[in-house]
Amino acid sequence: MLHRTEGIVLKTNPFGEADLIVTYITKDCGIVKTFAKSPRKTKSKFGSSLEPLTFSKISFWGKEDCALPRLVQSDIIYPFQFLRSSLSCFLKICEIFELTLNFVAERDASNRVYALLVNMLRAMEADCQAGLLMLFYKIKLLDIAGYLPGLSGCGRCGQKGNVFYLSHGTVLCSRCSKDHNPASSLSPAVKSLFAHLLVWDMEKLHRIKPAEGIVQELSVLIDEHIKYITERNLRTRTFRVP
Repeated sequence: MLHRTEGIVLKTNPFGEADLIVTYITKDCGIVKTFAKSPRKTKSKFGSSLEPLTFSKISFWGKEDCALPRLVQSDIIYPFQFLRSSLSCFLKICEIFELTLNFVAERDASNRVYALLVNMLRAMEADCQAGLLMLFYKIKLLDIAGYLPGLSGCGRCGQKGNVFYLSHGTVLCSRCSKDHNPASSLSPAVKSLFAHLLVWDMEKLHRIKPAEGIVQELSVLIDEHIKYITERNLRTRTFRVP
């Protein structure tokens, strides 16, 4: 069966002497691993379309339950070349891709993450240093994947609370938190920023001007929450631009 869709290359892995395993996030099929025959040869028909970050129209062939369908066509829609040419931007994109691969199951046909990622790449190409973009993406991804931390109220009884418990993934009130060790106490400004990022569109982020300390506090909490869920550090966060 031939499948036609559009997608973004998340990563590639060498296979044999000249072949590649190409992992896409696609509009219609979710995350898909495909087999590309001989793309590392000089006269390959795929050219540069299999580079990570490349946005392409693709066709792949295989049965419905085929684990590794064969990629037969890849035509570039947009290369996102600027994001590859800037080391600091590229490292941020690599972190986004790693997070996406951790939280999105293969062949999940929902296109919410796909749309989020495409919009994120476009926004980062316009300004990859925008302070809220990375935090926004992480919160939205956790929400879609069903791993969003509970900061609005006690995760057990719904009462007000401002102490976050990492092992529970939620705020707990004083009555429900007995015999549990808190991770951090949240300021009202952090909870407010979190609530705004959940409901606002990416295009409106420039209207929010939170203090740097508030952004940092929420970013640390979200990163620790992600680390607890995945039970490992993100490999991309071990790299730092000099």
